[in-house]
Parts: sequence; C-alpha cells; structure tokens
Amino acid sequence: MAMASMLNVLVIGAGEINFGSVEGPWNHTLRLERILGPRLRVVGLIDVDEARATAALAPKLEAESQATRAAWSACRLFAAVADAALALSPEQIPQIAVVGAPPFARGSDVPGRDLELQLVSAFPGCALFVEKPVSSGPEDACWRVAKVLEGSRAIVGVGYMLRYLKAVQMMKKIITENSLVVMGTNARYVMAYEYARKPAWWDKTRSGGPIVEQATHFCDLSRYFGGDVVLPSVVAHVVQHSESPGQLSAKRFDEDAIPEENRLPRLTSATWKYTGGAVGSLTHVIALHGTTYDTEFEVYADGYHFKLVDPYSTPKLYIRRPGTAGLETHIFTDDDPFHTELATFIDVVDGRRPSGDILSSYVDAIRTYELTWAIRRAGERSAVGYT
Repeated sequence: MAMASMLNVLVIGAGEINFGSVEGPWNHTLRLERILGPRLRVVGLIDVDEARATAALAPKLEAESQATRAAWSACRLFAAVADAALALSPEQIPQIAVVGAPPFARGSDVPGRDLELQLVSAFPGCALFVEKPVSSGPEDACWRVAKVLEGSRAIVGVGYMLRYLKAVQMMKKIITENSLVVMGTNARYVMAYEYARKPAWWDKTRSGGPIVEQATHFCDLSRYFGGDVVLPSVVAHVVQHSESPGQLSAKRFDEDAIPEENRLPRLTSATWKYTGGAVGSLTHVIALHGTTYDTEFEVYADGYHFKLVDPYSTPKLYIRRPGTAGLETHIFTDDDPFHTELATFIDVVDGRRPSGDILSSYVDAIRTYELTWAIRRAGERSAVGYT
C-alpha cells in the first residue's frame, strides 16, 4: 500500500472507547483523525443502537476541521457487520476495523458474540484492532477464535495501551541491556468509585468484575514483564460487599437492585508464580472517593527496583540501580499511549513496520484474560471458604 493512499476504516461501536467521554482519555476515532489526517476515510459505523450511532456521528460531520468532516462524510450507519458487507462497494472495503463494541459481543464463536469471526468472513484481509478484554465469555471460545484469526492471516492487535508507555519501554530497555532476570512484579490499583454510577459495572455477571474488566491492564503489564503465569498457582482473597470492611459510603446508585451474589468484591489480593520462576502479585481496591485513582506497578530484579506511578495520567518512573541508595526519577508529561499503539498498528498495516512491533497480539491478550479469570475464580473460592 502506498503511504499516501486512503485508508478505509470501519468503526464497530458508538460508545466511549471509540468516541470518548469526560471520564477518561480513550477516544480511538480522535487518534485516527490525528494519525491519518487526509488519508482517513471512515466507511461505516456499526452499532445496534441507531440513536447512539447517530449522536456519535453528528459532531464529526459538523466539526470545525475540514479534514475531520471529509474523513466522515461517506460514513454510513449499520446495525450489523452483515449489513455493511452487503452495502459497501468494492472501493469502500475496509482495510482496518476498530472493534470497540462491549466484550460480550466478541471473543467467541457463538453467533451474536463473534464479531471477529464475522469481520474476517465478510472482509478477508481486513486488519482488526480489538479492545480489551478480548471477551467476557469462556476462555476456550477465545482460543477457537484465535485459531480462525491465525488461519485468516489478518493483522490483529489488542488495545493494551500501557505496554506502549515511554516509561514501560524504558523499563524494558534497561532490563534487556543489563540482561536482568525479573524476580517479581507487584501491581496496585486503587479505584475512585464515587462517579462509577453505571449499575452494570457493579454487576459482575454483566461487567466481568473489577479484575476481568478493570485490573486487566495491570494483569497484562505483569505478564509483559514476568512472562506466562502458572494458572493453578493463583491464590486470591477478597473483601466481600457484605463484610464490614466492604461497606462503601459514597455510592451514587442503588446497589440493592443487584442480586447479592452478583455484587463486586471491594478488595482483591492475589499472588501467583510465573513459569520462569518469578512471583507476581496484584491488589485491586474499590475504596477512594472523588475521581483520582491511585495506581502503581513495580518490577524487581537483581540490583534493580522499578516503580511506575500513575501510568494512566502523568507517568512517573522511579529506578534504583546497583551502587546507589537513592532513586532516579523520570516524569513523562507528554505521552499518549493510545496514539502510539494505534500509530504502530497503522504502520504495520501499511507495511512500514514488522508485525512484531504490535506489542499485544490476540493470543497474548487471551493469556492475560485467562489470568484475570483465574484471579476472579480464586477470590470467589476463598470467599466461600470464609462465609
């Protein structure tokens, strides 16, 4: 593909991950506009909710930027992939599909929950950028999807954007240059819950729960540095919603409407063994008020301690090296990992970079998904043992 050629993009999902919200930095369509500029041609927006899709498209067609209006001028709304396949002309066949629909609609071979399979069947050769987690369904179904994707030879990337942080890549570089062997990882994710008001998020049968749905990024970072996990080694304990430490005073919705067995644990503490011998740990807590989260990720190796603080906002990396008592500090004030991951993905599609530059493959993302479920299940087993 010539570098200056138009790139046809099909957007799946008219929600926050693709179009942004006041609650977070995600907004894939904005990054696509910035990266591709006049090359971008959005050929379709697929969402079962026509009103939501119409509302998402309207600001694009009315944007101040002429390039944005041009990019979206030919966009058509569809309720399903099959509708798009029937309606799009040969000149409109997408080279990239951005799959930002909820996880219950993907990662499976069950009809209606098989977006990836629908896309590679309808548009052979189309590259897929898939959101995380890869699914909310059974892990074995994800592996069947992976086999089909491998056979299709489609370029596939999964949106674990924290791997692309400059701080994370600095850590990786130091570990590689010094031939370090990771001894352990420690992830800590403390959520500010006051403005989490969607009842579906608090229902683990709908959201997957705080580990599968939210802590998935830190589980993925853990695997990125520690390697594959011995899943039977995972041990976890939880603070249940019904226990005294689990009572929350700043909820802004009615949790009583959710069946008790479906409510979220307030704290999950997990440990596991990596296949290479290292040990990993994760603490996820629903505790803080307001909007500011408290997140840290640590890596230990002989002579070295890395601490990544606030990776979602202004990442700070603290490093202790051999022969020093103090910490060197690196602050990254202008780093957009969403932009970097999408720009990298597009470069691979264009043939300017090798496929290995996509830092999160579909298979790798399934292994992270498996870890999150292993933690959730271990926590649920321990809770039963203490009731």
